[in-house]
Amino acid sequence: MPRLSAKDEHRVTITLNGRPVSGMAEPRMTLSDFLRHRIGATGTHVGCEHGVCGACTVQIDGGLARSCLALAVQTDGCDVRTVEGLSPDGGATLAILQEEFRNHHGLQCGFCTPGFLMTLDALFRDQPDASEEQVREMLSGHLCRCTGYAPIMKAALAAQKRLREAGAAAAPTDMPQEDAHA
Repeated sequence: MPRLSAKDEHRVTITLNGRPVSGMAEPRMTLSDFLRHRIGATGTHVGCEHGVCGACTVQIDGGLARSCLALAVQTDGCDVRTVEGLSPDGGATLAILQEEFRNHHGLQCGFCTPGFLMTLDALFRDQPDASEEQVREMLSGHLCRCTGYAPIMKAALAAQKRLREAGAAAAPTDMPQEDAHA
């Protein structure tokens, strides 16, 4: 990484939820502040600003990251996915995870919800058959002061079931037939 002047702003270009965006950032600006204040993607929430609470969790190049600990300039050229990117149609409808959080009252104030959703999205993408214990372990890095976690777990497990069913419905059911004339 090139040495950047602390007093100058630098252009940062990322792919945010599938579309290219760019803005100016000082080398010390966090990704969470860049997303919220420079790009206008306010779905990523900032809680503790120490990487402890998990509210600011996003996906960078497919991996989970606390955006309060990542510098915006470090993500130049990266693919960043935020809670706004979960909706299948840009926000008109909710993703399965979001629907199940609503259905099972997995949120109250909603402050921690984006981090939970991004973590579960990555978990179910990478491990669609994760055990309940694995789900609990993944969510153990997130703090919620409202729900007591039981509704969050119910929502997570219901979403996992629906996602598995949707994946099975989308998968081909029979093997392609060989052409007899080939």
